[in-house]
Amino acid sequence: MAKLRSSVSGRRPIHGLLLDLDGVVHVRGKALPGSLEAIARVRAENIPLKFVTNTTRLPRRRIVEELAQLGLQVAMGDVFTPAILARAFLLREKLAPFLVVHPGLLEDFVGFPEQGREAVVVGDAGAYFTYDKLNDAFRKILRGAEFLALANNRNFLDRDGELSLDLGAFVSGLEYASNRKAVVLGKPSPLFFALAVDSLGCAAEDVAMIGDDAEADVGGAMAAGLMGILVQTGKYRTGQEKELDPPPTFVAQNLADAIDFLLF
Repeated sequence: MAKLRSSVSGRRPIHGLLLDLDGVVHVRGKALPGSLEAIARVRAENIPLKFVTNTTRLPRRRIVEELAQLGLQVAMGDVFTPAILARAFLLREKLAPFLVVHPGLLEDFVGFPEQGREAVVVGDAGAYFTYDKLNDAFRKILRGAEFLALANNRNFLDRDGELSLDLGAFVSGLEYASNRKAVVLGKPSPLFFALAVDSLGCAAEDVAMIGDDAEADVGGAMAAGLMGILVQTGKYRTGQEKELDPPPTFVAQNLADAIDFLLF
C-alpha cells in the first residue's frame, strides 16, 4: 500500500505514545512484521508508551500474558482496557453491575456487590449475546439503571481474516429500545483517552495514538487533542482516512512506518 502523508504539517516531536494492539502489533495471535522491533525503538528512545485496546472479551491479565507469548513484555498497568475503566467507574459510584459480557471478561469484575444501585455493563459477549440477557438489560435500563458500554465499535477483524459484527450494533439496539444513550467507556471516548494520556505524564498535544480503526482510534484521539496515526494493517480498508475530518496526522503502511514518521 502506498504511503500517504495526510497532514505533514501536523508532525511534531512526541513525548508520549498510545498504541493499539490487535491489528497494529499483532493479528490472530501473530506479531505483525516489524512491530516488535518498532516498539523496541520507541523504548530505546525512552518515550513513555501505553497500550490501549477496545478488546472486551479478554481480561487484562490474559492480554498481558498473550503479549508475553509474542515476545513483548508489558506491565499490567501499561495496558488500558474499557473493562478496567468501567471497574473504576463502578467502584467510584458504588454501583452493582449487571454484566452483559463474554465469560472470559468476568475476572475483571470480581468483588462487586450483587445488590444496590445497578449499572448495566455491555461488552462484546459474542455467542453469549442472547435475547433473554439483552431483554433483562433493557428492562433494567428502563427502570433507571446506569447504562455503560465498554465500547461502541462497528466491527472487528476476526480470526478468519474477515470483519465481524462488533459491540456497537448491540449498544445501538439497546439505546433505540430504551431511548437512553449509553456512557461509552472505550475508544473513542474522551474519558478513555484522557485517562491514558494522564498516565503518560504529558499534554495530549504531545501524544500520538497509532491504530487501525479510523473512527475509534484515530478520530477519537484527534478529537481528544492527540496526533492520530492510521496504519494500513488489521481492520483498515482502503480510503477510510477520507472519512475523517480533520484527516489523520499520517497514514502509515504499518507500525514500523508509523514509528519512522514519528521519530524523524
